[in-house]
Amino acid sequence: MRFLLTEEQAAFARTLHGLLAASEVPAAVRAWGAGDHAPGRALWARLADTGLFALAADEAHDGVGPLPLEQALGFVELGRAAVPGPVVETAAAAVLLTRLGDETLAKRFLPGLVAGESTATLTLPAGGPYALDADAATHLFTVSPAGELRLSAATGPQRASTDPARRLALPDGGGELLAAGPAVTAAARAAGNWARLLTAAQSLGVGEALLARTVEYAKRRTQFAAPIGSFQAVKHRLADTLLGLEFARPLLWAAALSLEPGEIAAAKLTAGEAAYAAAMTALQLHGAIGYTEELDLSLWLRKARPLRDAWGGPAQCRAAVLQGRTR
Repeated sequence: MRFLLTEEQAAFARTLHGLLAASEVPAAVRAWGAGDHAPGRALWARLADTGLFALAADEAHDGVGPLPLEQALGFVELGRAAVPGPVVETAAAAVLLTRLGDETLAKRFLPGLVAGESTATLTLPAGGPYALDADAATHLFTVSPAGELRLSAATGPQRASTDPARRLALPDGGGELLAAGPAVTAAARAAGNWARLLTAAQSLGVGEALLARTVEYAKRRTQFAAPIGSFQAVKHRLADTLLGLEFARPLLWAAALSLEPGEIAAAKLTAGEAAYAAAMTALQLHGAIGYTEELDLSLWLRKARPLRDAWGGPAQCRAAVLQGRTR
């Protein structure tokens, strides 16, 4: 099967690409990491105007979805631009509330999430114990293994990660009980799949950005009176990086079309590893300058590994792929 984007899908991706290219995203990322969320929130509002977050909710609640493929396309662009904030978690929260089928909760939270007026972070049984950017999110949702959905608060200080723009916190374990039962468990499972899918899309975008910047640098940087990009070893390293990213792309689209957990895990595993390999290539070929925080490259370098491990690290994704094969 040969998969091609429709004109509408391609136009949506171009719109996001143009919006992000015209925005001061690196400055917003650095401000976010320093605790100033205002530039990131302003960027968030512009993204919401494109309908990006509406893609995770149904029409009954001001959404236009669920459209996982279109949202995955958008999240590739978010990764390519290194957009900060709990974007994956907000989309996953919208899926959770939509799938839950509780009209009162949907009307309470979804319109704000869809319009970009509020943001969300969450923890799910399938994810880790930490909530991303709980200090910046409007809502912190937690789902316990027993199937309890709560509106919680963070406990203790925010914890730094490899990426300064990704701060983590533990939920306090309490808060308002919003819903409980098998419906919560099923909705959380669907939200976890979306979170893993969209994190894979972000990873692909990060890897593409790292490769593009490394190729440009290899064209400019000279050694022995020749661009380093003309050296055979450098060409092979860049080609291997490109192949890894291109191999991940069709897996991502297939997973978005099917929403099958095994395919999502395969896409997450492949995109995460490809992005991390792109980061290692970028760091090696940039040399010592690649370690400097002043270089914008560091914004993508420091995202690759946290995204690879978020919402299912390599070992967890491999296990999910094998489980899907044995069914």
